[in-house]
Amino acid sequence: MNKYIAIMAGGIGSRFWPSSTNQRPKQFLDILGVGKSLIRMTFERVLPVCPPERIMILTNKRYKGLVMEHLPEIPEQNILCEPSMNNTAPSIAYMALKIAQKDPDAGFAVLPSDHIILKEEVYRQKLDLAFTFAQYNDALVTMGIAPSRPDTGYGYIKYNTHSGDRGIFKVESFREKPDAPTAQQYLDSGQYLWNAGMFVWSVSSILSSFQKNAPDITAVLSQDLSAYNTAQEQTYIDQVYPQTENISIDYAILERADNVYTIPSDIGWSDLGTWNSLHAYLALQQDQVTIGEYIQLYDCSDIIVMSNNEKKIVIKGLKDFIVVDEDNALLIWPKSDEQEIKEVVKKLI
Repeated sequence: MNKYIAIMAGGIGSRFWPSSTNQRPKQFLDILGVGKSLIRMTFERVLPVCPPERIMILTNKRYKGLVMEHLPEIPEQNILCEPSMNNTAPSIAYMALKIAQKDPDAGFAVLPSDHIILKEEVYRQKLDLAFTFAQYNDALVTMGIAPSRPDTGYGYIKYNTHSGDRGIFKVESFREKPDAPTAQQYLDSGQYLWNAGMFVWSVSSILSSFQKNAPDITAVLSQDLSAYNTAQEQTYIDQVYPQTENISIDYAILERADNVYTIPSDIGWSDLGTWNSLHAYLALQQDQVTIGEYIQLYDCSDIIVMSNNEKKIVIKGLKDFIVVDEDNALLIWPKSDEQEIKEVVKKLI
Protein backbone atom coordinates (compact mmCIF):
# COMPACT_ATOMS: atom_id res chain seq x y z
CA MET A 1 0.00 0.00 0.00
CA ASN A 2 1.48 3.34 -1.03
CA LYS A 3 1.56 5.80 1.86
CA TYR A 4 0.40 9.39 1.50
CA ILE A 5 0.48 12.18 4.06
CA ALA A 6 -2.24 14.85 4.23
CA ILE A 7 -1.14 17.89 6.24
CA MET A 8 -4.09 20.01 7.35
CA ALA A 9 -3.16 23.67 7.04
CA GLY A 10 -6.37 25.60 6.46
CA GLY A 11 -7.22 26.95 9.91
CA ILE A 12 -6.72 30.51 11.10
CA GLY A 13 -5.55 29.64 14.64
CA SER A 14 -7.83 32.22 16.25
CA ARG A 15 -6.92 31.10 19.78
CA PHE A 16 -3.38 32.33 19.04
CA TRP A 17 -4.53 35.85 18.25
CA PRO A 18 -3.08 38.45 17.90
CA SER A 19 0.06 36.69 16.57
CA SER A 20 -2.04 34.42 14.35
CA THR A 21 -4.24 36.29 11.88
CA ASN A 22 -6.35 35.64 8.78
CA GLN A 23 -3.45 36.84 6.63
CA ARG A 24 -0.76 34.67 8.27
CA PRO A 25 -2.15 31.99 10.58
CA LYS A 26 -0.03 30.24 13.18
CA GLN A 27 1.03 27.25 11.03
CA PHE A 28 3.13 29.72 9.02
CA LEU A 29 4.70 31.34 12.09
CA ASP A 30 8.00 30.55 13.81
CA ILE A 31 6.14 30.48 17.09
CA LEU A 32 9.03 28.78 18.94
CA GLY A 33 11.77 31.05 17.63
CA VAL A 34 13.74 28.17 16.06
CA GLY A 35 13.98 29.54 12.52
CA LYS A 36 11.26 27.27 11.09
CA SER A 37 7.51 27.61 10.86
CA LEU A 38 5.28 24.95 12.38
CA ILE A 39 4.22 23.65 8.94
CA ARG A 40 7.86 23.38 7.89
CA MET A 41 8.64 21.35 11.00
CA THR A 42 5.68 19.05 10.30
CA PHE A 43 6.79 18.52 6.70
CA GLU A 44 10.37 17.65 7.66
CA ARG A 45 9.10 15.27 10.35
CA VAL A 46 7.23 13.09 7.84
CA LEU A 47 9.80 13.09 5.03
CA PRO A 48 11.23 9.73 6.22
CA VAL A 49 7.71 8.27 5.90
CA CYS A 50 7.06 9.21 2.28
CA PRO A 51 8.57 11.45 -0.41
CA PRO A 52 7.37 15.00 -1.20
CA GLU A 53 5.42 13.82 -4.25
CA ARG A 54 3.11 11.86 -1.91
CA ILE A 55 2.75 14.62 0.68
CA MET A 56 -0.41 16.67 0.20
CA ILE A 57 -1.34 19.96 1.83
CA LEU A 58 -4.99 20.75 2.52
CA THR A 59 -5.40 24.49 2.88
CA ASN A 60 -7.59 27.45 2.05
CA LYS A 61 -7.15 29.12 -1.33
CA ARG A 62 -5.85 32.28 0.30
CA TYR A 63 -2.88 30.39 1.79
CA LYS A 64 -1.61 28.67 -1.35
CA GLY A 65 1.17 31.21 -1.77
CA LEU A 66 2.26 30.77 1.85
CA VAL A 67 2.38 26.98 1.42
CA MET A 68 4.57 27.33 -1.67
CA GLU A 69 6.82 29.76 0.19
CA HIS A 70 7.31 27.49 3.21
CA LEU A 71 7.32 24.13 1.36
CA PRO A 72 8.93 24.69 -2.06
CA GLU A 73 9.55 20.95 -2.44
CA ILE A 74 5.83 20.18 -2.64
CA PRO A 75 4.49 19.86 -6.22
CA GLU A 76 1.90 22.56 -6.87
CA GLN A 77 -0.73 19.94 -7.78
CA ASN A 78 -0.34 18.52 -4.26
CA ILE A 79 -1.67 21.71 -2.69
CA LEU A 80 -5.43 21.18 -2.34
CA CYS A 81 -7.13 24.56 -2.06
CA GLU A 82 -10.53 24.80 -0.40
CA PRO A 83 -12.63 27.69 -1.72
CA SER A 84 -14.59 27.82 1.54
CA MET A 85 -13.94 26.86 5.16
CA ASN A 86 -16.27 23.87 5.59
CA ASN A 87 -14.36 22.14 8.40
CA THR A 88 -12.39 18.90 8.22
CA ALA A 89 -14.87 16.31 6.88
CA PRO A 90 -15.25 17.80 3.36
CA SER A 91 -11.51 18.45 3.07
CA ILE A 92 -10.66 14.86 4.00
CA ALA A 93 -13.29 13.55 1.57
CA TYR A 94 -11.74 15.74 -1.14
CA MET A 95 -8.31 14.28 -0.38
CA ALA A 96 -9.62 10.69 -0.42
CA LEU A 97 -11.38 11.14 -3.76
CA LYS A 98 -8.31 12.78 -5.33
CA ILE A 99 -6.00 9.95 -4.25
CA ALA A 100 -8.56 7.28 -5.20
CA GLN A 101 -8.58 8.40 -8.83
CA LYS A 102 -4.87 7.62 -9.26
CA ASP A 103 -4.02 5.15 -6.46
CA PRO A 104 -7.17 3.42 -5.15
CA ASP A 105 -5.24 0.93 -3.01
CA ALA A 106 -3.35 3.66 -1.13
CA GLY A 107 -3.56 4.72 2.48
CA PHE A 108 -3.08 8.18 3.92
CA ALA A 109 -2.46 9.84 7.26
CA VAL A 110 -4.20 13.07 8.24
CA LEU A 111 -1.90 15.23 10.36
CA PRO A 112 -2.29 18.77 11.73
CA SER A 113 0.28 21.29 10.55
CA ASP A 114 0.83 23.02 13.88
CA HIS A 115 1.75 20.32 16.40
CA ILE A 116 5.03 19.78 18.23
CA ILE A 117 6.38 16.23 18.54
CA LEU A 118 9.61 15.68 20.45
CA LYS A 119 9.99 11.90 20.04
CA GLU A 120 10.06 11.87 16.26
CA GLU A 121 11.37 8.34 15.78
CA VAL A 122 8.69 6.89 18.07
CA TYR A 123 6.14 8.99 16.22
CA ARG A 124 7.16 7.50 12.88
CA GLN A 125 7.05 3.99 14.35
CA LYS A 126 3.46 4.61 15.47
CA LEU A 127 2.58 5.91 12.02
CA ASP A 128 4.04 2.76 10.42
CA LEU A 129 2.03 0.60 12.83
CA ALA A 130 -1.15 2.49 11.93
CA PHE A 131 -0.49 2.19 8.18
CA THR A 132 0.12 -1.56 8.48
CA PHE A 133 -3.07 -2.08 10.49
CA ALA A 134 -5.08 0.03 8.04
CA GLN A 135 -3.70 -1.94 5.10
CA TYR A 136 -4.96 -5.30 6.37
CA ASN A 137 -8.11 -4.21 8.21
CA ASP A 138 -11.19 -2.15 7.42
CA ALA A 139 -10.24 0.30 10.15
CA LEU A 140 -10.09 3.99 10.92
CA VAL A 141 -7.07 4.50 13.16
CA THR A 142 -6.43 7.47 15.44
CA MET A 143 -3.28 8.24 17.38
CA GLY A 144 -4.33 9.13 20.94
CA ILE A 145 -2.28 10.92 23.58
CA ALA A 146 -2.28 9.81 27.22
CA PRO A 147 -3.57 12.82 29.19
CA SER A 148 -1.13 14.36 31.65
CA ARG A 149 -3.64 16.73 33.24
CA PRO A 150 -7.44 17.24 33.35
CA ASP A 151 -7.46 19.56 30.34
CA THR A 152 -10.82 20.97 29.26
CA GLY A 153 -9.52 22.15 25.88
CA TYR A 154 -9.29 18.72 24.20
CA GLY A 155 -11.75 16.13 23.04
CA TYR A 156 -11.27 12.69 24.58
CA ILE A 157 -11.26 9.13 23.23
CA LYS A 158 -12.65 6.36 25.43
CA TYR A 159 -11.08 3.04 24.50
CA ASN A 160 -11.29 -0.57 25.58
CA THR A 161 -8.06 -1.04 27.50
CA HIS A 162 -8.46 -4.85 27.40
CA SER A 163 -8.86 -5.16 23.64
CA GLY A 164 -5.32 -4.34 22.61
CA ASP A 165 -3.48 -6.26 19.91
CA ARG A 166 0.10 -5.09 19.25
CA GLY A 167 -0.72 -1.75 20.87
CA ILE A 168 -3.93 -1.07 18.93
CA PHE A 169 -7.21 -0.76 20.82
CA LYS A 170 -10.90 -0.56 19.89
CA VAL A 171 -12.46 2.84 20.43
CA GLU A 172 -15.68 2.83 22.44
CA SER A 173 -16.66 6.49 22.00
CA PHE A 174 -15.50 10.02 21.41
CA ARG A 175 -16.26 12.65 24.06
CA GLU A 176 -16.45 16.38 23.50
CA LYS A 177 -14.43 18.89 25.50
CA PRO A 178 -15.46 18.24 29.14
CA ASP A 179 -15.84 20.51 32.13
CA ALA A 180 -13.11 20.39 34.77
CA PRO A 181 -14.69 17.74 37.07
CA THR A 182 -15.41 15.44 34.09
CA ALA A 183 -11.89 15.89 32.76
CA GLN A 184 -10.56 14.83 36.16
CA GLN A 185 -12.75 11.71 36.05
CA TYR A 186 -11.40 10.88 32.60
CA LEU A 187 -7.83 11.27 33.83
CA ASP A 188 -8.41 9.16 36.94
CA SER A 189 -10.08 6.30 35.05
CA GLY A 190 -7.12 5.54 32.78
CA GLN A 191 -9.57 4.73 29.95
CA TYR A 192 -9.28 7.96 28.01
CA LEU A 193 -6.85 9.55 25.58
CA TRP A 194 -6.69 13.04 24.17
CA ASN A 195 -7.97 13.25 20.61
CA ALA A 196 -4.95 14.73 18.83
CA GLY A 197 -6.55 14.91 15.38
CA MET A 198 -4.08 12.45 13.82
CA PHE A 199 -5.69 9.70 11.71
CA VAL A 200 -4.60 6.89 9.37
CA TRP A 201 -6.79 4.84 7.03
CA SER A 202 -6.93 3.28 3.60
CA VAL A 203 -8.62 5.24 0.85
CA SER A 204 -11.23 2.50 0.47
CA SER A 205 -12.05 2.40 4.21
CA ILE A 206 -12.55 6.13 4.62
CA LEU A 207 -14.61 6.44 1.42
CA SER A 208 -16.73 3.49 2.50
CA SER A 209 -17.31 5.18 5.85
CA PHE A 210 -18.32 8.42 4.14
CA GLN A 211 -20.75 6.46 1.98
CA LYS A 212 -22.27 4.93 5.10
CA ASN A 213 -22.17 7.84 7.56
CA ALA A 214 -22.02 11.07 5.54
CA PRO A 215 -23.01 10.23 1.95
CA ASP A 216 -24.10 13.75 1.05
CA ILE A 217 -20.52 15.03 1.27
CA THR A 218 -19.03 12.52 -1.16
CA ALA A 219 -22.08 12.79 -3.42
CA VAL A 220 -21.41 16.51 -3.87
CA LEU A 221 -17.70 16.01 -4.50
CA SER A 222 -18.19 12.99 -6.81
CA GLN A 223 -20.32 14.68 -9.45
CA ASP A 224 -17.39 14.65 -11.90
CA LEU A 225 -14.62 12.30 -10.80
CA SER A 226 -12.82 12.80 -14.10
CA ALA A 227 -11.89 16.34 -13.01
CA TYR A 228 -9.53 15.14 -10.28
CA ASN A 229 -5.80 15.35 -10.99
CA THR A 230 -6.39 17.46 -14.10
CA ALA A 231 -6.03 21.14 -14.97
CA GLN A 232 -9.80 21.47 -14.40
CA GLU A 233 -9.71 20.24 -10.80
CA GLN A 234 -9.60 23.65 -9.09
CA THR A 235 -12.41 25.05 -11.21
CA TYR A 236 -14.52 22.00 -10.41
CA ILE A 237 -13.76 22.17 -6.68
CA ASP A 238 -14.56 25.89 -6.63
CA GLN A 239 -18.01 25.04 -7.97
CA VAL A 240 -18.97 22.06 -5.84
CA TYR A 241 -17.01 22.33 -2.58
CA PRO A 242 -19.03 25.21 -1.07
CA GLN A 243 -22.12 22.97 -1.36
CA THR A 244 -20.73 20.47 1.17
CA GLU A 245 -21.84 20.41 4.77
CA ASN A 246 -19.74 22.38 7.27
CA ILE A 247 -18.88 19.57 9.69
CA SER A 248 -15.82 18.05 11.35
CA ILE A 249 -14.52 14.56 10.63
CA ASP A 250 -15.22 13.71 14.28
CA TYR A 251 -18.94 14.47 13.98
CA ALA A 252 -19.41 13.22 10.42
CA ILE A 253 -17.48 9.94 10.61
CA LEU A 254 -15.63 9.00 13.78
CA GLU A 255 -18.53 9.36 16.23
CA ARG A 256 -20.78 7.32 13.94
CA ALA A 257 -18.42 4.59 12.71
CA ASP A 258 -18.03 1.22 14.44
CA ASN A 259 -14.57 0.41 13.08
CA VAL A 260 -12.46 3.04 14.87
CA TYR A 261 -9.25 2.05 16.63
CA THR A 262 -6.65 3.97 18.58
CA ILE A 263 -2.92 3.71 19.21
CA PRO A 264 -1.88 5.26 22.56
CA SER A 265 1.16 7.29 21.57
CA ASP A 266 3.80 8.68 23.91
CA ILE A 267 5.48 10.90 21.35
CA GLY A 268 6.27 14.07 23.28
CA TRP A 269 3.20 15.80 21.81
CA SER A 270 1.86 19.31 22.17
CA ASP A 271 -0.72 20.80 19.86
CA LEU A 272 0.32 24.40 20.61
CA GLY A 273 -3.32 25.23 20.09
CA THR A 274 -3.44 27.95 22.71
CA TRP A 275 -1.20 30.32 24.60
CA ASN A 276 -1.61 28.05 27.62
CA SER A 277 -0.25 25.06 25.72
CA LEU A 278 2.71 27.12 24.49
CA HIS A 279 3.32 28.25 28.07
CA ALA A 280 3.21 24.64 29.30
CA TYR A 281 5.61 23.58 26.53
CA LEU A 282 8.16 26.32 27.27
CA ALA A 283 7.83 26.53 31.08
CA LEU A 284 10.29 23.73 31.85
CA GLN A 285 12.29 25.53 34.55
CA GLN A 286 10.07 28.41 35.66
CA ASP A 287 6.52 29.53 35.11
CA GLN A 288 7.55 32.93 33.71
CA VAL A 289 7.83 32.61 29.93
CA THR A 290 9.02 35.50 27.77
CA ILE A 291 9.36 35.45 23.98
CA GLY A 292 11.15 38.59 22.82
CA GLU A 293 14.28 40.56 23.68
CA TYR A 294 12.90 43.58 25.53
CA ILE A 295 10.70 42.07 28.24
CA GLN A 296 11.37 42.41 31.98
CA LEU A 297 9.18 40.75 34.62
CA TYR A 298 9.20 41.41 38.36
CA ASP A 299 7.33 39.32 40.94
CA CYS A 300 5.20 37.68 38.21
CA SER A 301 4.09 34.06 38.13
CA ASP A 302 2.24 31.71 35.76
CA ILE A 303 2.61 34.21 32.94
CA ILE A 304 3.56 34.22 29.26
CA VAL A 305 4.60 37.45 27.55
CA MET A 306 5.38 37.68 23.83
CA SER A 307 6.55 40.62 21.76
CA ASN A 308 8.04 40.68 18.25
CA ASN A 309 9.01 44.34 18.25
CA GLU A 310 11.55 46.58 20.00
CA LYS A 311 9.09 48.10 22.45
CA LYS A 312 10.30 47.80 26.06
CA ILE A 313 7.78 45.89 28.18
CA VAL A 314 8.05 45.98 31.98
CA ILE A 315 5.49 44.15 34.14
CA LYS A 316 5.30 43.71 37.91
CA GLY A 317 3.04 41.61 40.12
CA LEU A 318 1.01 39.95 37.38
CA LYS A 319 -0.15 36.34 37.85
CA ASP A 320 -2.02 33.93 35.56
CA PHE A 321 -1.94 36.15 32.46
CA ILE A 322 -1.24 36.07 28.73
CA VAL A 323 0.31 39.24 27.33
CA VAL A 324 0.94 39.44 23.58
CA ASP A 325 2.09 42.67 21.94
CA GLU A 326 1.93 42.87 18.15
CA ASP A 327 2.23 45.92 15.89
CA ASN A 328 -1.52 46.30 15.46
CA ALA A 329 -2.98 44.62 18.54
CA LEU A 330 -2.35 44.05 22.25
CA LEU A 331 -3.81 41.11 24.20
CA ILE A 332 -3.89 41.03 28.02
CA TRP A 333 -6.00 38.09 29.16
CA PRO A 334 -6.23 35.71 32.17
CA LYS A 335 -4.70 32.33 31.34
CA SER A 336 -7.52 30.58 33.17
CA ASP A 337 -10.05 32.15 30.77
CA GLU A 338 -8.17 31.61 27.52
CA GLN A 339 -10.96 29.52 25.96
CA GLU A 340 -12.86 32.81 25.60
CA ILE A 341 -10.26 34.32 23.26
CA LYS A 342 -11.58 32.49 20.19
CA GLU A 343 -15.09 33.92 20.68
CA VAL A 344 -13.75 37.43 21.26
CA VAL A 345 -11.71 37.27 18.05
CA LYS A 346 -14.85 36.34 16.07
CA LYS A 347 -16.29 39.74 17.01
CA LEU A 348 -13.14 41.53 15.84
CA ILE A 349 -12.90 39.90 12.38
